[in-house]
Amino acid sequence: MGRPTTIPEYIEAAPPAGHAHLQRIYEILREAAPHAEEAIKWNTPFFVEPRFLFAFSAFKAHLSFTLTESDHEHFRKELESHQITKCLLKIPYKDPLPEDLIRKIAVRRLKEVSAREGDSFW
Repeated sequence: MGRPTTIPEYIEAAPPAGHAHLQRIYEILREAAPHAEEAIKWNTPFFVEPRFLFAFSAFKAHLSFTLTESDHEHFRKELESHQITKCLLKIPYKDPLPEDLIRKIAVRRLKEVSAREGDSFW
């Protein structure tokens, strides 16, 4: 099989240890942005409407969910107990998926992107 071209294919090709987390984050993001286009860009699942909303990616022992500077500022307290980088929330497969936090970030990001003017993808 070649490179995945859909998010379900991406999840299926990911490490088996991550399938449950990856499927659940996919469901949460689809619920948050039901009209967003789903795509694989740079070998990563993306949701766009028509600008970038969110992305996640699978690794051997964790998944990463994309954060923006605005997410960092708004969810600073809630992110303190998680592994984060400048632009990623790292979620080990051995830990519970922080569903409520992901949902809140996704809903807020959708509102923020929808309110923006201009056509910049990022």
